[in-house]
Amino acid sequence: MLWTASGLTDYSVIATDGHLGTVSDFLFDDHTWQIRWLVVDTGHWLPGRKVLLPPAVLGHPNPAQHEFAVRLTKQQIKDSPDILSDRPVSRQEETNIYGYYGWRPYWDNSFFMGGYGYVGDDWIGATADQREREIARSRLNDGDPHLRSVAEVIGYHIHATDGEIGHVQNFLIEDTDWAIRFLVADTKNWWPGQHVLISPASAATIDWTQGLMNLTVDRQVVKDSPVYDAATTVDQAYERRLNSYYSDIGMAGRL
Repeated sequence: MLWTASGLTDYSVIATDGHLGTVSDFLFDDHTWQIRWLVVDTGHWLPGRKVLLPPAVLGHPNPAQHEFAVRLTKQQIKDSPDILSDRPVSRQEETNIYGYYGWRPYWDNSFFMGGYGYVGDDWIGATADQREREIARSRLNDGDPHLRSVAEVIGYHIHATDGEIGHVQNFLIEDTDWAIRFLVADTKNWWPGQHVLISPASAATIDWTQGLMNLTVDRQVVKDSPVYDAATTVDQAYERRLNSYYSDIGMAGRL
């Protein structure tokens, strides 16, 4: 099922033994467009602290209760490594979190499981020296260059090959594999009152310093695509319609 990122923000996060906080953000990999971490604000329970949780521990969102279930205890989360929320999350911090829970990092291709951390005997049984070497490698990078905040990218300007079309208004996230399926583009300054869906495959480059996303398609292609209405469910039929449009012009899968 597809969910809007903004719609999941402020959902309660429920551990196996009680409430632990609310969703404040998602961190995604701008190379694979996979959600890597759920950022949880622990509120009054752990004042001033945020924690990162990988999608592998999440249940499906419960819209009736406005909450996520998490397969961890509050004590496990309380004892997990801190992150500094005022700067990008470093690979070292990610490594520390995976090491604490005994999960294999998602960037380790030998245990790549759909992009999520893997709970495996190899990592749990690693020697202190092996873990230290992994942490030492992580220190080579000040931050993960592909790890980005959903909240940060919302509002970025979007440029087609021949000019600006609008800005990123939202993300549509699939809760089966926690991949970003579409970006919702608000085109009101160019095409008043309209919204369109853009596939991450059409994002040629993202300029983080300028707050800008550049596409591989022109403005007319975007304008002629099926209009998106937030009240309409984006189901398989809609996706087929969108893909059919681009198939007809030889651009299937690029938007």
